[in-house]
Amino acid sequence: MAPIDQVQLSFNPQTLTLLNTVLGLVMFGVALELKVDDFKAALKTPKALALGLFGHHILFPAMTYVLVWLLNPLPSIALGMILVSSCPAGHISNFLVHYSKGNTALSVSVSALSTAVALVMTPLNFAFWGNLSPVTSGLMKQVAMSPWEMLEVIVLLLGVPLVLGMWVARRYPAFAQRIQKPMKILSLLVLVGFIVGALAANFKHFLAYIQFVLLVVFIHNLLALVTGYSLATAVGLPERDRRAITFEMGIQNSGLGLILIFNFFNGLGGMAIVTAWWGIWHIVAGMTLATFWKNRAPDGATS
Repeated sequence: MAPIDQVQLSFNPQTLTLLNTVLGLVMFGVALELKVDDFKAALKTPKALALGLFGHHILFPAMTYVLVWLLNPLPSIALGMILVSSCPAGHISNFLVHYSKGNTALSVSVSALSTAVALVMTPLNFAFWGNLSPVTSGLMKQVAMSPWEMLEVIVLLLGVPLVLGMWVARRYPAFAQRIQKPMKILSLLVLVGFIVGALAANFKHFLAYIQFVLLVVFIHNLLALVTGYSLATAVGLPERDRRAITFEMGIQNSGLGLILIFNFFNGLGGMAIVTAWWGIWHIVAGMTLATFWKNRAPDGATS
């Protein structure tokens, strides 16, 4: 069995083009539910909003760097962890917050701004922490990836569909309203299908190396969820806001992470396996926690 850092997962250029298109479609579907008013509403709760963005784009990547230093995983796994922590909030975070009786409006606001900020913060975080860590700096030098190249891809994958979706929702509100629910279902199915497809196409590699990432992803995701809730509690946010911040920190856009791996790292084994497993595990962990909270009404709320 070859070392995981030498494994290249297979995705041909045609499939990658299709997946890039699919992620753009997913982002367009998400944007149909966003309005300028969502961003204005976010400004009415500046503390919670700032905490969500700080936790997601500053604290979590920094904590991942420390976790890599403590666990000392194989370099490609460590780089996958750093990439995941640099991605914006995952698409299902809003659903999980709503299901758990959290503050959905806050979740939507944080997700929207997290995605917008990610246009710059994802490539910058990844380049900064990836080069800073002695575990991953060697791989970063081998690839010699420019943050500007990643920025260009992220703008095409996230920025353009986001603006287009919001424009359609504003210009044709009745049409956007009709297709919101089908697009939401389609987006979730496509995202899960993408991750499952990535695993299925490389299943022998996944089975051979899954033991290297199981515990790492569990600890990494648990750290994000616990930190989100603890941070929101420490600054005195109400329970509904705590739940929103928890999922906004603990749910990552692993679909974007996988596409970036296949675009810039030729499907590097450890990165792809840890990111794909993140995509599965955070749904399992998120649904488990949301179901637990669903049966426990937040303080001051009715069940």
